[in-house]
Amino acid sequence: MAAGLADRFEIQLAYTIGIAKPASVSIETFGTERVPDHRILAAIEKHFDLRPAGIIEALDLRRPIYRPTAAYGHFGRTDGDFPWERLDKAAALADECGVVVPAETGS
Repeated sequence: MAAGLADRFEIQLAYTIGIAKPASVSIETFGTERVPDHRILAAIEKHFDLRPAGIIEALDLRRPIYRPTAAYGHFGRTDGDFPWERLDKAAALADECGVVVPAETGS
């Protein structure tokens, strides 16, 4: 959403035992997309490593931060270093889809 591709967004990843890449990646933009869903999906697959090891590395999940995430919830917060809140890929996704990045992302 920070890339300005849609106002609402949901992604579903499905995995098969023993296979690193997702068996299925699907997205839902609830009719709020600014570019076709297939272009958004292609940009996601290009700029994100969706293998479990890639997700663990990108989100730094081997660094336990249980106490800060347990207090006050762990989504939508700006008072801590929560890797899942980073917007570092917003500009790349917007560029890939030909959308101007909204100014408030700072990317």
